[in-house]
Amino acid sequence: MRRTSFADMICPVARAFDVVGEWWTPLIVRDALLGARRFEDFRRTGIADNILSARLDRLVREGVLERRAYQEHPPRYEYLLTEKGRDLQAVIVALAEWGLKWTEWPGGAPPAEFTRFLHTRCGTDVTSVLYCPTCGEEVPPDEVEWHRGTRTPRTVALPEDREVAAAP
Repeated sequence: MRRTSFADMICPVARAFDVVGEWWTPLIVRDALLGARRFEDFRRTGIADNILSARLDRLVREGVLERRAYQEHPPRYEYLLTEKGRDLQAVIVALAEWGLKWTEWPGGAPPAEFTRFLHTRCGTDVTSVLYCPTCGEEVPPDEVEWHRGTRTPRTVALPEDREVAAAP
């Protein structure tokens, strides 16, 4: 089944899903954040080899992962998160928080081990928080307005090699 490309859509959410919205892709990114680097590491999730290979290739083409040889005979590669890939950490944390709040644990109770995201300095679970860079405050979800088609200034820092044309 061919999928529809969202790459040319105006909506940044749609364009993001074009890169990371395929089945299994967020779990591959999650595993990379947890330290998976080699094909065998990513297989532990239960993904079929052909699908894993296709998803890794796509993530490399999109610049989310970098493919680096670690063995010549036979050729073997590891997959490392790029800056673009590491920037997905907040997305994965937000999905995990949503999953903890709104989905049921298999068997009804949390297992002894599950994915957690801890602050390295104090060991506390981190959360995804909406933050206003102007006020310097945390913003609760009910204080966020969503707008379509406005020409407000861009507040997201772009990589140095990308520019956004100014609105007329």
